[in-house]
Amino acid sequence: MAIKVIVSYDGTANEDDAIAFGSLLARAGAEVSLGYVRHTDEAVSDEEAQEVLDRGAAHFEGTFASRHAVTDRSTPEGLQTLAGQIGAHVVVFCSDSHTAPGHVTIGNSAERLLEGGSVAVGIAPAGLAESLATARRIVAVGEAGGAGGAQATAQSLASALGAEVVPVADDAADLLLIDSRANAEPGRVSISSSAAHLIEIATCPVLVLASGVSLQFGGAPVGAAA
Repeated sequence: MAIKVIVSYDGTANEDDAIAFGSLLARAGAEVSLGYVRHTDEAVSDEEAQEVLDRGAAHFEGTFASRHAVTDRSTPEGLQTLAGQIGAHVVVFCSDSHTAPGHVTIGNSAERLLEGGSVAVGIAPAGLAESLATARRIVAVGEAGGAGGAQATAQSLASALGAEVVPVADDAADLLLIDSRANAEPGRVSISSSAAHLIEIATCPVLVLASGVSLQFGGAPVGAAA
């Protein structure tokens, strides 16, 4: 069964970077959906929401498995609910809009899901949409004493993308996988201060895994649009 990914998209600054990260995961066999959260205090019509989703889909390399406009007072809560409804394993965000090109910062919505969410959290570096998103060198970072799945997930992605898993998270890395902290609740995401620092200095897409969970990529991509 293919890994299911939701790309968070509302059409604002840097959101196309999340689309580019989603496209990369799709090349690894992931089934990628687009999620737009309308806030309950916003008057956004169904037609306007569809226009936002169409703009996002136009930047995706391939065909989205599905597109969803959901209404919630909170973007992370809306995405977490959507993930539960469609069985998604990953939610992908862009970096904060003030991030320098080639760097990663954790936005408010991503931060919420990194503090107890039940799905892996991906964050794209600023400017990823303007470059060729590739993954030749993948780095897995585990937690001492933890039950993480970063190494197994990295091997799976490397096999699906024709990449290699390398030991050092330097500027040559194309994708960084990070385990949740060793004492995190099983199935939940929670990062240590050292992991947060790694994200802050990262120059490539980052994927933080839930405790004890590994993701097996390489399934046949889904081609039907919703």
